[in-house]
Amino acid sequence: MSLEDLGRRARIASRQLALASTERKNQALRAMADGLEQQRAAILQANQEDVEAARRSGLSEALIDRLLLNEKRLSGMAADLRRLAELPDPVGERFDETTLPNGLHLYRQRVPLGVLGVIYESRPNVTLDVAGLCVKTGNAAILRGGSETLRSNRALVDVARAALQTQDLPLDAIQFIDDPDRARVLELLKLHEYVDVIIPRGGEALHRFCREHSQIPVITGGIGICHLFVDESANLEKSLAVIHNAKTQRPSVCNALDVVLVHQAIAASFLPRLVEHLGRDGVTFRAEPRAWACLTSLPSEQRAWVQPAGPNDFDTEWLSLVLSLKVVDSLEEAIAHIIAHSTAHSDGILTGNAENARRFVAEVDSAAVYVNASTRFTDGGQFGLGAEVAVSTQRLHVRGPMGLRELTTYKWVAEGDYHVRE
Repeated sequence: MSLEDLGRRARIASRQLALASTERKNQALRAMADGLEQQRAAILQANQEDVEAARRSGLSEALIDRLLLNEKRLSGMAADLRRLAELPDPVGERFDETTLPNGLHLYRQRVPLGVLGVIYESRPNVTLDVAGLCVKTGNAAILRGGSETLRSNRALVDVARAALQTQDLPLDAIQFIDDPDRARVLELLKLHEYVDVIIPRGGEALHRFCREHSQIPVITGGIGICHLFVDESANLEKSLAVIHNAKTQRPSVCNALDVVLVHQAIAASFLPRLVEHLGRDGVTFRAEPRAWACLTSLPSEQRAWVQPAGPNDFDTEWLSLVLSLKVVDSLEEAIAHIIAHSTAHSDGILTGNAENARRFVAEVDSAAVYVNASTRFTDGGQFGLGAEVAVSTQRLHVRGPMGLRELTTYKWVAEGDYHVRE
């Protein structure tokens, strides 16, 4: 099937799915969760073949971790689908209702975006995240995963489409480009007659390619150079726990911590504790000169965990157990560093000073800004959205995790009594 045919069928399916009842959509989501569990062995086998091929091709361990499915992750995906079924359906929701002085009744009503083209790399869980969110919101999806996840994605798309069939919903609502040729991506970016938005999930090269070549609006995000600033009033013991979680809980994802900024008043006492605390769990460090000077008294074993920072070490999304360290003189300097180096994904402050927290939130313009919390919470499930199709770091039309409401637009509805304009 040509991509134009695929797009045409997705457009037709989107119109049908947009009219489906909430109950049928929810039942399809539950059927997806059941299908994940029933097809567990086949999915894990397909994923194991992908992982083995990725290792043979020299894919990094960080990307292999993103690629990997296991019993725990499959169970989590099924649980997310069931939670998604319990959330309110945004389609048809009315808001901003008003009646004008002439009696004309106005409101805005949520409607699906239409057809989403989602291009992603390495993470097969995205396949069912997107499929589930699109079914719930009445959108069709054209999925193009990376060649390294082809077997896994085929198995997962089969589960999604079988679930649609149980509710007599259009199978073409979930389309999959089953061709690893990169030329298919360029073709997808030109299907402006059928696709309403492109959402790339991957590295900077993919995002740049989509922005430069797409004839369709593109929502970018998912690249995180994430910061935490430890100010002089922070509870240092609790700060260690937050930084440990933000860096090590799952280092290969976009909301994992990349940079710690430390106020100079506490740097000499805090940085050695930080290196000792995280280093024993495999973290290595890139320290700029002032941070390096605070670490010279470390035992030789611990000093081996630290290297002087290179010229690009504060502009790198590590996706691994590497953490950059910098000493700053003030809140102003910390904010200036974040403005200069952040990708506007997830940045936070650890502080006991309410005014510092207020200023940080006001001046740091990231999609998610944290006060005394780990950056790892920037996630649709953690934010109570059920799941996410991406984390947008731009301003139009959404920012942060894109859940159900973020996959809708609206139309104005005007109800009158045979009104005419004078």
